[in-house]
Amino acid sequence: MANQRRWVRDELLVAFYLYSHTPFGRISQRNPEIIQIAELMQRSASSLSMKMANIASCDPSITSTGRSGLPGASRADKAMWQEMTQDWETFYLKAYAAHLQLTQSSEPQNVKSAGTDDFHGRERETLTKTRVSQQVFRSSVLSAYDFRCCITGLDIPELLIASHIVPWSQEPNQRLNPSNGLCLSSLHDAAFDKGLITLNSHLELLLSPKLLTKKNRYLSDSFERFENQPIRLPNKFAPAEEYLALHRQQIFQTIS
Repeated sequence: MANQRRWVRDELLVAFYLYSHTPFGRISQRNPEIIQIAELMQRSASSLSMKMANIASCDPSITSTGRSGLPGASRADKAMWQEMTQDWETFYLKAYAAHLQLTQSSEPQNVKSAGTDDFHGRERETLTKTRVSQQVFRSSVLSAYDFRCCITGLDIPELLIASHIVPWSQEPNQRLNPSNGLCLSSLHDAAFDKGLITLNSHLELLLSPKLLTKKNRYLSDSFERFENQPIRLPNKFAPAEEYLALHRQQIFQTIS
């Protein structure tokens, strides 16, 4: 049967791409996107959703909470998980390209090397890679938090930001790592970026003394009522403590 054939690399890349931006609770053979991609692969939706559940069993954010995905992840699944976590950007660009190729996008060539010394060609390639990187990071982070601000619960996508814990400039190799991200409202993203808020090692909200010196109803409603409260945990790609520690040490404003 078609579903018993071995998974080739491009198919695994697409499965990993889907896993990265599908909330864990929506990995199902009834998910319309999974059905559509499975048909293009000439596989059943059950086969693709099971492969995504196998991938989940490689995710420490899943297994550390008592969930297990589906046992039986192949050596190829585990090897690809290692490949992803060792170089997020290169991996995601490859996965994105495989997804575009499968869905017959009109611009799969944009994520490939231009193969020319033409300045404008290389500039366009750089801009496209940046756009794709931002899109993939946003999709991965927002889906991990079920498209809700992890502080307030706001669930309007247009007002949500995939916020980097450690800025791109400081950790360029981790700029696409969703564990270096939080789903925040645009207001809380700005406050986090400026060091007016941070998270402690228990993932509870801390407010800068600089913010607390400002007394008004809006700040109280937006920040003070969430102080010392734990964030809404993601369903995968939990925020890494090593990045949160750097944020507390290097960005958080501890002086009013």
